Amino acid sequence: QVQLVESGGGLVQAGGSLRLSCAASGRTVSGAAVGWFRQIPGKEREFVAAINRSGNQRYYADSMKGRFTISRDNGKNTVYLQMNSLKPEDTAAYYCAARYDSGTLSVVSGYEYWGQGTQVTVSS
Repeated sequence: QVQLVESGGGLVQAGGSLRLSCAASGRTVSGAAVGWFRQIPGKEREFVAAINRSGNQRYYADSMKGRFTISRDNGKNTVYLQMNSLKPEDTAAYYCAARYDSGTLSVVSGYEYWGQGTQVTVSS
């Protein structure tokens, strides 16, 4: 079992930046691929970014490319999402998730462990 806790969300003006953290406890997350997803009430959870076990492969949704950066520090059992040039449409609850098997990292259903989420609100 692994427990994931997100932090770093908050209120920011458009154009600003936030760094989200996903801290793992229990089973080490160094053997897992980790993804970030977001969700707006009434809509499906959508893929934001993912990073493989070693951290040498990163994937982004098209609308996040060039603005968001995912990284990991396996020594700290933590994965980060640096979000720059934020837009009001980035407002959502952001979740991190971990999977220990192989598969397409952008697929929500492939992840076994999820955090509780952290709210990001971008004002115009």
